[in-house]
This record gives sequence, structure tokens and C-alpha cells, in this order.
Amino acid sequence: MQQVPVSLWTLVAGIVVTAISIWIGQNHTLMPEQASLQAPLVDGFFNVMFTIAIALFLVVEGTIVVFLIQFRRRRGDDTDGVRVEGNVPLEVFWTAIPTVIVLLLGIYSVDVFNRMGGFDPAGHPHSAAHVAYIPGSAIAATLSDTGATTAPTIAPTIGIGASPQTLNKLADLVVNVKGIQYAWLFNYPDSGISSGELHIPVGADVQLNLSAQDVIHSFWVPNFRLKQDALPGIPTELRFVATKPGTYPVVCAELCGGYHGSMRTQVIVHTPEEYDSWRTENQIAQQQNLNQVVAINPADLSTSEFLAPHTHDMGISAATLESLVIGH
Repeated sequence: MQQVPVSLWTLVAGIVVTAISIWIGQNHTLMPEQASLQAPLVDGFFNVMFTIAIALFLVVEGTIVVFLIQFRRRRGDDTDGVRVEGNVPLEVFWTAIPTVIVLLLGIYSVDVFNRMGGFDPAGHPHSAAHVAYIPGSAIAATLSDTGATTAPTIAPTIGIGASPQTLNKLADLVVNVKGIQYAWLFNYPDSGISSGELHIPVGADVQLNLSAQDVIHSFWVPNFRLKQDALPGIPTELRFVATKPGTYPVVCAELCGGYHGSMRTQVIVHTPEEYDSWRTENQIAQQQNLNQVVAINPADLSTSEFLAPHTHDMGISAATLESLVIGH
């Protein structure tokens, strides 16, 4: 029986490995649901890298298994193995192929980064917005910048900015985002609304101006495939378009202290009608003097001021409480 040429076996193995790698690379379920315009760009790059990784894994591990079987020691064979000193063509091959792969992936990644707006975050006009810094510790955060020390407006020069399609265009919505240990605070300069959650309309070009009050934090939305550090004293930017209504987690991806794991919130993507309704309701609610300082240091409160919110639970009036405090 005529022996099958090695070249034919190699061709068949290459076809099988390629088919398996492409199928797994395009049909895995490793990534969460896509919910932004940038997500398909990142997923496309990830799928290519994953396909190549699967192919390399099958080739390397498959070769090991074949060699274990083909060149195993036979029963009764105590002779030495064939002396092999080197194979220059093979060494050139396994050096050149990874080099080409890395270069091509580098070019691809640069293209993706550019299409997402990573090259020139400061290359477009920025809406007037500022970031507030609250000195000292507090048991709650301010609902607006009132009463806070305001830093000068600085256009972010680091981060994901306008894409080539939206370059030199103002974003539809600008939100100031501050990271503190251990929470995210969202302030809407156009409406004066402040929130512990990010609310945005679907399809809007959203610009987040990120800052950190204490240590480095990292704003990460897995479903958007976007992550950007928030740096103390250095403004950064994250610009994106959400494509699917829903509620998605926001995670701090930078170790920022003992309670880093609990620094989570969510981004709620509304339909335009739902967003307008949320915006109107919150503007009305926060007009009732709620935009004054609610970030209070307990040490600065008198006894009556500290106990005032609990008078109803204690079953006494504010006047009675005052008299008790004065008498004491």
C-alpha cells in the first residue's frame, strides 16, 4: 500500500485547523452583549486574535500528540534516538510567522483605536463643563457643584474622543464623571442634574469628562467595550454612542482601596422619550433646594442638627428636641 505523502497530511491538517479555528473564533460566547457603536470594532479585533490563538493551540498541541504517538519507544527497542542538530528552515519559519502575525495585529489594533477616537480626544470642540472638587471627608456626596471648590475648565487630552466621523462636532450630551472612594458621581452641566447612575438616551453621542478626587479609578462598561482611567488632577475623556436600551453595569477596573470591589453602579440607556421624562422629573426634584450641600461632615453638626432627621422616629417634635438639647 502506497504511503500518503507528508505534504498531503500537512495540507489536510491545515484545512481542518483553519476551519475549526474560524468557527470557534466567530461563534464563542465569551463576550457580553454588545450595546455601543464601538463594541463591534473591539469584538472584531478580539475574534481575530482568538481565532489565531485557537489555530496556534491546535497546531502546537496537535504536533505534541502526534509526536508522542509516532516517536514513542517501541517494546524491545533500547537504541538511541536519531541525533538532530537543527533545522534552519524550520527555525526561520516559526520565527517569521509569529512576527508577521504580531505586525498585522498591531496595524489592525491601531486602525480600531483610531476609528474609536483614541488618537485625538482633544481634536474637537468641548462643551463648557467643569469638574468640582469637594474638600474633606463626608458621609454623602453633593448633588451638584454648589458649595464645592470649582477647578478651571480643562479640555481632556487623554482618552477616547470623537471618531473620524464626528471630529470637530460637539457631543449631543456631556456628563462630568467623578470617581471617589468608592462611588461614581455623575453631573449634567446642561441641566444641573446630579446622579449616582449614568442616564443617557440611545443613539446619542455622549461625552464623559472623567476626573478622580483621591486615587486612580477606571471607568469600565463591559457591554460598551470601553474603559478609561480617571486620574487625579488630569482630565480624561470617554466618548461613545449607546445602541441598545437597557441597564448595564459600570465597574471600577483599577484597584483603588479596600472597598474597590464595591465601587459599582450602572448606566441606564433610555429611549429618547424615556430620557426626556427622566430629565424633567429630576430637574423638578432637584430644584427643591436639594442642590445645596448635602455632603456633610458629622463633626460640623450640632447635636440638635445631627438628631433633627430622626425626630419623627423618636416620636417628639423639633421644639422638644431643641429644649432637651439646651437643657442638657
